[in-house]
Formats: sequence, C-alpha cells, structure tokens
Amino acid sequence: MSDPGLVDRVRRRLAADTADPTPQSVATALRAEQRLTDSATVLTLVDELRRETLGVGPLEPLLAVDGVTDILVNGPDAVYLDRGGGLEHTRVRFPDDEAVRRLAQRLAAQAGRRLDDASPWVDARLPDGTRLHAVLAPLARPGTLVSLRIPARRTFTLEQLVAAGTLTPGAARWLQRLIDARVAFVVSGGTGSGKTTLLAALLSVCEPAERLVIVEDATELRPDHPHVVGLESRPANVEGAGLVTLRDLVRQALRMRPDRVVVGEVRGAEVVDLLAALNTGHEGGCGTVHANSSSDVPARFEALGVAAGLPRAAVHSQLGAGLDAVLHLGRDRSGTRRLQQIGVLRADTNGLARTVAALTFADGVAEPGPGRDRLAELVGEGS
Repeated sequence: MSDPGLVDRVRRRLAADTADPTPQSVATALRAEQRLTDSATVLTLVDELRRETLGVGPLEPLLAVDGVTDILVNGPDAVYLDRGGGLEHTRVRFPDDEAVRRLAQRLAAQAGRRLDDASPWVDARLPDGTRLHAVLAPLARPGTLVSLRIPARRTFTLEQLVAAGTLTPGAARWLQRLIDARVAFVVSGGTGSGKTTLLAALLSVCEPAERLVIVEDATELRPDHPHVVGLESRPANVEGAGLVTLRDLVRQALRMRPDRVVVGEVRGAEVVDLLAALNTGHEGGCGTVHANSSSDVPARFEALGVAAGLPRAAVHSQLGAGLDAVLHLGRDRSGTRRLQQIGVLRADTNGLARTVAALTFADGVAEPGPGRDRLAELVGEGS
C-alpha cells in the first residue's frame, strides 16, 4: 500500500472490532474510511496486514534463505542476516519504528513475555525454537532493535564441515579421536563463530549406545544421534515464580544416568556442578563457552566459578583435573567460521590451569604446538 496512514487506520478499525484481516473485514474498514478501492488493492492490504499478525512479518522471506542463522533489525531502515559468511545488508524495510515495535511485542507475547515501556527489553525463546532478543526505542538507537537466532534446520556432519572450510581433513580426524576416547572438552569462540554447529556435529559421531543428556537455556543442539534427551531452563513468570536455572538442570542431569553430560553454553553458576561432574567419573562431558581465544578459557571458568562461590584455587584444581581439551573457533577475514586451535589443559607452577596449544590451524595447515604430545596421549595415539 502506498498510504501508510490508511493502513494504520484500517489496522486500528480491525483491532477495535477484534476482526482478523480478511477480504470482507478489510473491505468493510475501507468503506468506513470512505475509500472505494478495487479487489486487487483490498487483497494487497489483506496480505500486508496478515504479515503483521502471522509469522515474523516482513522478515518472513529471510527465514527462507538457505543457511540463515541470524536476523538483525536495527530500526526500520536496516535489516541484516547472517548465513555463515558474515553479516549481509538486506533490502527489507519497515514502514516506521512503530511497525518494528509491534513485531517485537507480538513475538514477545508468543513467548509469554512482556515487552513495553515498563519492561523495554526481552530475551526469550519462541515456540519454534528461535531465540528472540529485543530492546525498544528510545533506549535503543537508531530505533527498536530485534535479534533473532534461528535454530539449525539440520545438523552438519564432520565431512560437511570440512567441505564448508570450518575444518581441515586432519582436524576432523583429530576430533573424531577425541570423541572416541571420551575426552572432556569445551568448544570456545565468540558469538556466531559456529560453536553450537561444531558441538552438534561432534555429538552426532558419539557411539549410538551412549546416552546424551543435554542441558540448555534454549534448545539449539540437535545432534543426529539415537539417544538424546534434553533439559531446558525456564525464566520466572511475571509474578517472579517458576524460575528453573541451568544449575538446577545440571544437577538433575547427573541423576539421569548420562554417558555424556552436555551443557549447551557454560555461562553461570552451573559451572560448579559441571566441574564436579567431570571430576566424579562422568567422562566425555562437553559444552560451549564464550572466549576470545583458547588461552582465555581458564580465566573464563575462573570468573564463573568464583562468582558462584568456589575459591579460585578450587576452580583451577577441578578444571585441570576434569577438563582435557579446548576447541577454539573463530572467523577469518572473509567471515568464514574455522577451527583455529585445539588446546590441552595443563597446570602451571602456581597450580593454575592454563591452555597449551596442541595444534593451530592456519591456511589449511596444522602447526604442532607444545601440547601436541599430550593431545596424542589423550586420544591414545600409537597405543
């Protein structure tokens, strides 16, 4: 429609009558506006209004893009997507910021959450598994901000990650050995570096007889494995009741006879129970953690553990004894996600855990590091 004011007035009339946008209801609203239009105009307006009330509105075509992982809305005039090669500017536009606000509020309502001036941001999971984050203007600039993290439509195999350039063939073989040897590891990297994709691929090659218990804030890991059970945290409701944390769920997971305990993202007090699990016979545990490099992982665990009440020395002692390897992912200059390093954990002279490079990957070549022999020992190479 070329007249945003007319669209808005029709929208308000339909809302007042609690009517869905159908050809009949829209035609009635147009007559009330003393506008005579042809059938094509009525149908165009019906489609426009339905896009606002169903799905993700103007963003719907972007969901059909192959491999899309993120859709970002920066106010009405800037919409981006990411399909694995970095952010791409799209041609999608909203009429005004009020349209972005309505979309954000409707999506929040689908997740059972409140989004208004009294509660101007939301972090929630939609019924289809999409992760929603939104901040309303004027807190946000240049307008209301909406971020959608799209769950993977399929799980990649290690061979497919090699074909995509994430792994070298040699790296894939090392990772398969890590899984076969039931080595405890974390996948580290920044936001959007492919941590969940790699972890799902690795879980898919676990022995079919193993029972995988996955704990997540929002269900993202969908490994192609015959025995997967999942636990998902829950935020408190508007009355402040019903909160279920990742730490609560990690404790439950340990009582579910897991062969592997998997924490989708280690980012809070659950680190205490995960470290305890890795030090009490639960081999092969794994998860993801945000970190700028593999060497930063011990410091990240230290910060989380100390915040949860563990002494610094206890964090490092349990980390060094329970976690064996770190797989670090990053993006190269072209935006392609790549495995950059496999590191192993060692204790320094002060008893603090640190990551030592075992293999560093650059330009398709694996450069051995001082932790190479320890990595070989972990996977039983030569035995």
